[in-house]
Amino acid sequence: MTRVVVVGDLMTDAVARARYPLARASDTPAVVTMHGGGSGANIASWLAVEGAEVAFVGRRGADITGRNRDMELMGYGVDARLVMDPERPTGTCVVLVTHKGERTLLSDPGANAALSPEDLPRDLFAHGGHLHVSGYTLLNDGSRDAGLAALDHARRAGMSISVDCASAAPLERTGAEPFLEWTHSAKLLFANDAQAKVLTGRDDPASAAKVLTAWFPQVVIKLGGEGSLWYTNNRAEPVRAPADHIERSIDGTGAGDAFTAGFLQPWLEGKQPADALAAGNALAAKAIGNLGARPRL
Repeated sequence: MTRVVVVGDLMTDAVARARYPLARASDTPAVVTMHGGGSGANIASWLAVEGAEVAFVGRRGADITGRNRDMELMGYGVDARLVMDPERPTGTCVVLVTHKGERTLLSDPGANAALSPEDLPRDLFAHGGHLHVSGYTLLNDGSRDAGLAALDHARRAGMSISVDCASAAPLERTGAEPFLEWTHSAKLLFANDAQAKVLTGRDDPASAAKVLTAWFPQVVIKLGGEGSLWYTNNRAEPVRAPADHIERSIDGTGAGDAFTAGFLQPWLEGKQPADALAAGNALAAKAIGNLGARPRL
């Protein structure tokens, strides 16, 4: 079994689900719950509960919240390699969900922004392993050097590499050209349709995927309710898989992270892209049926 090393962000998500349309500059009744979050930590958690051997590298504050997040990761079976920051708090994200289910994220990276190359355990970078780098680590000025160092260590060790695009707005602020330059050594890129458009300017996801194979041998585009697609530059058309039917949508937070975890394991086992897409869609559907971005412990 391939060991997966995830380098990325660890957060606490404060999820506020509005019961009615937002009353701007006033009160709106809501249900507010606290959960473990952070795209990188979410991916590691979903991988672990699906049976993968996974290590997560990140940074947390010297606070109760950070201790709780650390214990959660261990509860999922993740080899948590968290550096404790003596000054910055554990990162926090306020997830505002409207009564129609639309999500807006307000993020304070906290200790994540101080992740450094010295925080990367060198014993994790070994031939035969796989590295996944969260796009947030590269898009944040403070942690970028750590993300780039992880990519360099993995290349030198002969590991396979995947990267995700994190989120469209910070990706757009950073710019497509720098992001593509930083990540071009990855074998596999994960993006959703909005992120793919930021990188390529193409509205059509299949066209965007074809453009992106100029940088990455394989590209996966997450399409929400329309499923997902995989493309490599020696194919005429992408491989597509429909989204799974969802009985009841509870919370879409972390569904994209669950998809990434669901896709990675069969992909690393050498299974067909259609099978990996189907596994990713199934795990994303499971995440949407959960409250919060992580599996249920």
